Amino acid sequence: MSGYHLKWRIAIGLCIALILCLPACRPQGSEQECRLKFGISFPAAKSAAPLDGRILLVVSSEEGADPIKQIAVREKDTQLLFGTDVEGLQPETEAIIDASAFGFPLESIARIPKGTYRVQALLNRYETFNRADGHTVKLPPDQGEGQKWNIKPGNLYSTPRKIKINPGRSQTISIELDQEIPPASEPEETRYIKIEKIQSRLLTEFWGRPMFLGAHVLLPHGFEEHPEARYPLVINHGHFANPYIFDLFREEPPDPDLEPEYSERFHLEGYNKIVQEYAHKFYQYWTAPDTPRMILITIQHPNPYFDDSYAVNSANLGPYGDAIMQELVPHIEKKYRGIGEGWARFTYGGSTGGWEALAAQVFYPEEFNGCFAACPDPITFRAFTVVDIYKDKNAYFLESPWKKTPRPGKRNYLGEVSATLEEINRGEHAVATRGRSGDQWDIWFAVYGPTDEDGYPKPLWDKLTGEIDPEVAAYWRENYDLGLILERDWKTLGPKLKGKIHIYCGDMDNYYLNNAVYLVEDFLESTTNPYYDGDVDYGDRAEHCWNGDHDQPNAISRLRYQQMYAPVMVERMMKNHPRGADLKSWRY
Repeated sequence: MSGYHLKWRIAIGLCIALILCLPACRPQGSEQECRLKFGISFPAAKSAAPLDGRILLVVSSEEGADPIKQIAVREKDTQLLFGTDVEGLQPETEAIIDASAFGFPLESIARIPKGTYRVQALLNRYETFNRADGHTVKLPPDQGEGQKWNIKPGNLYSTPRKIKINPGRSQTISIELDQEIPPASEPEETRYIKIEKIQSRLLTEFWGRPMFLGAHVLLPHGFEEHPEARYPLVINHGHFANPYIFDLFREEPPDPDLEPEYSERFHLEGYNKIVQEYAHKFYQYWTAPDTPRMILITIQHPNPYFDDSYAVNSANLGPYGDAIMQELVPHIEKKYRGIGEGWARFTYGGSTGGWEALAAQVFYPEEFNGCFAACPDPITFRAFTVVDIYKDKNAYFLESPWKKTPRPGKRNYLGEVSATLEEINRGEHAVATRGRSGDQWDIWFAVYGPTDEDGYPKPLWDKLTGEIDPEVAAYWRENYDLGLILERDWKTLGPKLKGKIHIYCGDMDNYYLNNAVYLVEDFLESTTNPYYDGDVDYGDRAEHCWNGDHDQPNAISRLRYQQMYAPVMVERMMKNHPRGADLKSWRY
């Protein structure tokens, strides 16, 4: 035998030997052959009854916070998450997370590199809703925390453990959910801040169980001393935040002993001290002799899909728009002596709240005298961040015959991308199936979309592939594309909205929300029958969420909404009030 052939036979033999010696998961990352499993159970002491929900397993390579607090699908440094649905899971019975369970950023536990990790599991509990539309769905009800699975009261979770993981080894790692998240606390009322909560007849009928709306109410200075006064109402729309007004309004000076905390978002040391400083400045403004007296509220409307409802009627969430306008607002105006007429109501907000402010003005055009929409969620879906849902076929990639370019999902003011659209959506899909993650893209699908045959939101696109459903896009266009609704109905809407629309956005918004604002501005500035007579403005290199302040950075201007917009509100009321309107009792 020649030396050449001998070398080849030796080489082939070595290859065969290596193949035979490969571990159980071969090659590493092969979901079909991986035999690593996690068995997750809860003790009968936590619940004697079977439970429905989503089992989540978090694997972290970082120290610090509990692993369940280290999931951030929009950021570059998120940890690993894997999930599986459970129905009727019995106590002491293990739910299995194996290689088939969907994960993010790694799609399967088979792809976890061998090593030691901090591991924690959680059960996001679902309840059954028998809705008025005939559908029965299982969803995570809000428990007073603002629809966040990792702090939701009643959710079961495990004590974090350091575990050696080897996907190449046949092993079942048992984890017991031995802890339970305690009930959320409610802040106490003060002489200025009141807490309102009512059962909504409209929402109760839709959801088939008692459903509630709430509000934090900031009363005008001198409310008790002026019983004859009746006040304008201002709605500050935005995400659920239990102590929100309490954080922005502080009677006491800043705490000199407060330990300074660094804000990663604003790159500021001691930002918590700045928040207290401006909260006290707001109190000083609110009680100053020349401040116009108004009622300021934030609405509490968390629901089974998100931390707020987007303040509109929706096939999947129910009639939140009508419930707010027909039930909650009249209740507050009656109890706290509001004027109760559209000329004396205004609305503002940023991000989700920016979209809600504009939507409330568009869908209830005569019920408000002006909206101030800062950094609004996409106000036309021709620029649904970076996707034109009517023309594009795929949300995740640019159309090209020869390459596959991912669409960005989040950037900073320099354009540096921390996550793609695909990554963010796949992260949500790991948290929950059927749009139940409680996160941003899922709530857009729920609010704007029709109901699917199974009773859950019909998605605009496939969460795994990004393929857009044109029928769902058409539904969005008809019902919730604010820009196109303005164009379609301007003949009737225009006269009712003249002078009422104010939109602000940074031109480097982290989520590309300025793209939609450009398109809506093009229409507003070009239409003359009538001219909209409002304003659209942009912050140079400003990130999310710029609100029209050219003198202060976002970190400061976000703490000054009311001070910024109140003078414009007063000017509007002085100009376009009806005959006999009360312009004096609230200006003491």
